Amino acid sequence: MDQIPNFQRPKPILNGDERHQLESWLTFHRATLLKKCSGLSFEDLCRRPVATSSMSLLGLLRHMTFVEQIWFDVRFAGNDVIEYYRRPDDREVEWNELDSATLDEVVANFQCACETSDELARGHALDELVQQPGAGWEPVNLYWIYLHMIEEYARHCGHADLIREMIDGTTGY
Repeated sequence: MDQIPNFQRPKPILNGDERHQLESWLTFHRATLLKKCSGLSFEDLCRRPVATSSMSLLGLLRHMTFVEQIWFDVRFAGNDVIEYYRRPDDREVEWNELDSATLDEVVANFQCACETSDELARGHALDELVQQPGAGWEPVNLYWIYLHMIEEYARHCGHADLIREMIDGTTGY
């Protein structure tokens, strides 16, 4: 894949039960991040247009892949996973070594992490606690994870808005 193709982003539902609304907003923000990356070359996705930041669109996509793995796979399900883009000597490798994976691999890893997250959450009550709380954390529940993930995506989609505008002037959507 030379670039992430442009696609129709699903709209979040406007009413419904709590679970469906949480799932809908998470799906919307995941798609928003991909949409912000669509139509750009690998080189453009790697660009860091803010001189004081290591942030890039590709780095954001890699970072959110890691966040999906940590909150759903490791914390919620208690699984021992091989984290994409992590090394013991560099906890920021998802931002720093952008050429360590092809665009196809990055997109596949992101989609796989999102699908795994959805599978792991399916059928579990929102008040179910994580299997593996973080060091120094009290256990959180699945509801908290959904809220945190929506917040994390919303914040980083805002970063993606600005980065994309600085790369090619594209705004909105």
